[in-house]
Amino acid sequence: MKKIINAPESFVDETLEGILLAHPDRLDRAGGSLRCIVRKNAGKKKKVGIASGGGSGHLPLFLGYVGTGLLDGCCVGGVFQSPSADNMLGVTKAIDSGMGVLYIFGNYSGDRMNFAMAAEMADLEGIRVEKVIGCDDIASSPKGEEGKRRGIAGIFFVYKAAGAAAEEGASLDEVKRIAEKANSRVRTMGVALSPCTIPEVGQPNFTIDEGDMEIGMGIHGEPGVLREALRPADAIADQMMDKIFADYSYAAGDEVAVLVNGLGATPKEELYILYRRVAQRLADRGVAVIKTYVGEFATSMEMAGCSVSVFHLDAELKKHLLAPASTPFFEQA
Repeated sequence: MKKIINAPESFVDETLEGILLAHPDRLDRAGGSLRCIVRKNAGKKKKVGIASGGGSGHLPLFLGYVGTGLLDGCCVGGVFQSPSADNMLGVTKAIDSGMGVLYIFGNYSGDRMNFAMAAEMADLEGIRVEKVIGCDDIASSPKGEEGKRRGIAGIFFVYKAAGAAAEEGASLDEVKRIAEKANSRVRTMGVALSPCTIPEVGQPNFTIDEGDMEIGMGIHGEPGVLREALRPADAIADQMMDKIFADYSYAAGDEVAVLVNGLGATPKEELYILYRRVAQRLADRGVAVIKTYVGEFATSMEMAGCSVSVFHLDAELKKHLLAPASTPFFEQA
């Protein structure tokens, strides 16, 4: 293991301490806990609060989206570990302005359990909480079983749509409806080229032979659907887009947004090479790309690889997607 850290067991808290020191005008901690990150002056504006959370090791997911037009708060666990229900309750109380709170989180057993517990505790405190579970990873469950899929980079689009609606003053039921609608229209497929190392473990979390790649691997190293020799960028893009097209119907004249996400160790140059082919494949079907995002949006420590997310838009979702948003990690005018 070769990392710029101090003690492995202090990795998460020292990361969070550094982020809070770097952005004191925009971020704060809830209840004095480093693991509970909220907007500066959270809960002051009369609006639906939006909270997310999950394991560390995925920056800018999750806490990188705490800011205007996106999330109001986020709870962080250990590397690839769910945050605690108590900390999630702390975030919930800090961001509630009286209009209720929406949880948006990935489809992982620990997260489902702890967010459900936090929601029950919030109810006892008189705070109404609703939940939307991101499930965009088409490699993790077959068509027709979308509710069993993992949530990965495409959850960004759910944050964006829900965050814009909440910023406009929509009710909790309306924000949840928009989040569910966005969630149902996102499809993601990824490819991994190398493993990553959790600091407290000190060794790679899986093995992949030099010269190989794995299509559909999850952001914690969950098994994918195919391992084979590394192929050229266009062939990789074709494999991912073929699976996305097989899972969701796109017609000529449709509008989409595309997210090409790096997993932590893939240069942007390679992501743009991949996007070049993704754009060609969508154009071949007469599908218009309204907005493109290329970069690191949901990483897996220093894993090499990427994912492609396609978000099918309608007029309502397009408006929310293009609305302004601002966090220390993301800006959209």
